[in-house]
Amino acid sequence: MSEAVTITITGIPRPGGSKTAFRNKYSGKVNMVDSGKGNTGWKTLVAYTARQQYQGQPLDGPLRVMATFFMPRPRGHFNAKGILKASAPTFPTTKPDATKLWRSTEDALSGVLWVDDARIVSQGQAKVYAVGQPGAIVTVEAMK
Repeated sequence: MSEAVTITITGIPRPGGSKTAFRNKYSGKVNMVDSGKGNTGWKTLVAYTARQQYQGQPLDGPLRVMATFFMPRPRGHFNAKGILKASAPTFPTTKPDATKLWRSTEDALSGVLWVDDARIVSQGQAKVYAVGQPGAIVTVEAMK
């Protein structure tokens, strides 16, 4: 794969929470629980969208990934006529942070776009305000 694969997801990005491991007292197996609230729908949407937009086998090799998250602006950023206020910030500097948004998205793409997220050797995230629909763009490139 010499070209990049780009997946565009439309929806409100949700963060992944911290992982907690516990041993199942009946089976003895270790289970992982994600403490992120409301991210199940986002993860489902990401995986579904990736399956629709990428028809190939999950990538298996060193990967470079860039994700840009487009966050909805709060209503307070607009005046009564729906025009963006001059005082509205340019960038979203409030929670959730970009790495938590990436965590849920990365988990959702494992087994769909790449074999395992351990294949990612270079990555970056950006968080900006959406001009149109909120969502994310994820670009993946195989490294040599």
